[in-house]
Amino acid sequence: MIASTANHSEVWRIALVDDDMSVLRSLSRMIRVNGYNAMAFDSAGAFLSSLDDWRPEMLFVDLRMPGMDGLALQASLVDRGVRIPTVFLSGHGNVASSVRALRGGAIDFLEKPFDESTLLATVERAGVIVRRNREAEAAHHILAERVASLTNREREVFRWVVTGRLNKQIAVALGTTEKTIKVHRARVMAKMTAGSVAELVRMFDQIGEESVRQEPRRPDTGAQPT
Repeated sequence: MIASTANHSEVWRIALVDDDMSVLRSLSRMIRVNGYNAMAFDSAGAFLSSLDDWRPEMLFVDLRMPGMDGLALQASLVDRGVRIPTVFLSGHGNVASSVRALRGGAIDFLEKPFDESTLLATVERAGVIVRRNREAEAAHHILAERVASLTNREREVFRWVVTGRLNKQIAVALGTTEKTIKVHRARVMAKMTAGSVAELVRMFDQIGEESVRQEPRRPDTGAQPT
């Protein structure tokens, strides 16, 4: 494994996987001198073993390697639930392999040999995806924190409100009064900082029903309408 670090306004953590050490050194040098952080691995297994210690923000991997090849590595990452913008490198590229790689979530397919400007342009495209993923993760975290503040009953009301049911219909379904549902509904809107039901629906779709169904992190306390 070869490690290198340099200063950059956005120091992407870039993993390089190739069984050819000369290729790894060349790629690592180009990445390093342009201000990024490079970690190079000579096999897919070595890269997978490193994931407990660090998580790259983008991956450049050779298509054809002994043992686990690039496509198999891509499949393994998907199975693990690891999402990393991936670029395939190959001196033996073909349409079928390219299609499989792109369908598996690859963002690009570079045919060897390629020059530094091509590599850096690809890094920049991957960086756009990294930034978008970061923003999505941050937004998801904020929503998860808001959902965690809801009581059990507020979660129930949340799930009913996004179906378009009226307060009186929700009251009948939950065996309580319309006035009580109005109180819970107002609390849900306030805690989720939703300005409208439409916005609340978008939040629900983004966070997922399963997250709303989970028990809150702390038990309900105090006298609350039921």
